[in-house]
Formats: sequence, structure tokens, C-alpha cells
Amino acid sequence: MKQKLIVFMVLMTIISAPLFAQTTPAASLTKIGYTNVDYVIGKLPESKKMQNELEVQKAQLDKSLGELYKDAQEKYEAYQKNGANMTEVIRADKEKELQGLQTRIQEMQTSAQTSLQNKQQQLLEPILAKVNTAIQEVGKENGFLYILNMDAGANTTPIILYAGSEDMAVTNLILRKLGVDPDKIEAAPAAKPATTPATTPAKPAATTPAATPKKK
Repeated sequence: MKQKLIVFMVLMTIISAPLFAQTTPAASLTKIGYTNVDYVIGKLPESKKMQNELEVQKAQLDKSLGELYKDAQEKYEAYQKNGANMTEVIRADKEKELQGLQTRIQEMQTSAQTSLQNKQQQLLEPILAKVNTAIQEVGKENGFLYILNMDAGANTTPIILYAGSEDMAVTNLILRKLGVDPDKIEAAPAAKPATTPATTPAKPAATTPAATPKKK
């Protein structure tokens, strides 16, 4: 009985082997495309408009921060020049004022950075939604099972480390779906849009006196 069972299992293995051989090629025909979402976003008119708006807002914030820094710098220089002739009470009051200005500068820097990041996120969301819609349509129209993003984000390892052929690259299809002619794009890759503002307000020098002048 045991020998018959073994023979039966061997026969089933031989019979089923061609069936697996027939189904394997079908699985290999699965279409998996890839693109670079950051590159696509960088080629859209909306991306340039977003960058311009961010630069305008940053310039306004820099101006306000610069005015506060100038005020603090002038008061610090006046303190250094006249501090030795001040009474203890006045000198302590001036130092407290300078420390308050330094705190305001630091708080304004943090607030400005947060404001720029929020503004960028607000402007970027509809662009990402538009690109995602185009990717979905390209995938369905061209029979792709998956479309992968080559770029995993800043300071991360790309999802696709090697592509032996450009046949599955769908970037141009996505760009055309978004109304951008890839044939009119410069050959050099565009810099991908920043996830945070390109620059932040420069941090001013400390306004707190390094040493308290001695009264003569």
C-alpha cells in the first residue's frame, strides 16, 4: 500500500510539471513600470509657480527678520560703547532688553521656517494629487500591474537600484498625460523640487553681551 502511494505521488509530480511550466511564462509577462515623481513634478508649470510664491514669501520673512536683527545689532553696539558708563540698574535693563531681542530673533526664525514649510505643503498637495491621477490613468491604459517610484525621497535609498531597459519607463507617458511634451524638455535632468524651503533666514550673531563692561 505504501509503495502504491509513493508511485501515485511520483506520477502526479510528472503530470503536474508541464502545467507549472505553462503558467510560469504568463507570470513573467506582468508589466511593472517605473518613473521619478520628483522629476515629473519639477517639469510642471505649477512647480515653477509654487517656487515663485515660496520665494516671495521668504523674501518678506527675511525682510522682517533683517529689520529685527538690525535693531538688535544697533542696540548691542550702543551697549558695548556706553555700557561702562552705565549704572548697574541701567546696564542690567539693557542686557535684559538685548536678551529679549535675541529670543525674538530665534522665535521669528523658527516661525518663518514653519510658515514656509506649511506654505509649500499647501501648494504641493494639489500638484501631487494631479500627478497621482495621471499615474493611475497611465497604469490602467497601458496594462501595468505596478508603477514604482525610482526616488524614495531625500537621504533614502532609491526603490529601483537597476533598470536594464527603458522599455518600462513611463515618465514620458505621465508627462504627456499632464500636458507636458517630453521632447521639448532639456536633456539634462531638472533639479528635483525641495521638500523644504531652499534657504532659511540666516541666524544672526548672538546679541547677548559676551561680557559685562565694568563701570569706571
